[in-house]
Amino acid sequence: MKTKALIAVLFIGIILFWAVEDMPAFGDPEAPATKYTGELYIQSVLPDIGIDNIVTAILASYRGFDTLGEVVVIFTAGISVALLLRRGEKI
Repeated sequence: MKTKALIAVLFIGIILFWAVEDMPAFGDPEAPATKYTGELYIQSVLPDIGIDNIVTAILASYRGFDTLGEVVVIFTAGISVALLLRRGEKI
């Protein structure tokens, strides 16, 4: 039983190391995943949204639902901390 598990782990480990060899270097601007998206955002933000700041445009429009979720989580955490800190005060 242990031998089969060891063989499976070694086999999967070999496959993972083999797959890592094909990955681009971290932060490589010529990586296939980032080669065209940056230019696409730079060219299409102003005509699509009309905001000069690219980061604000991406966060507010393209990633609006994700940003809204993050804002809700931060707001809920802030309200919770404020309520916990007020708990000892007499109103």
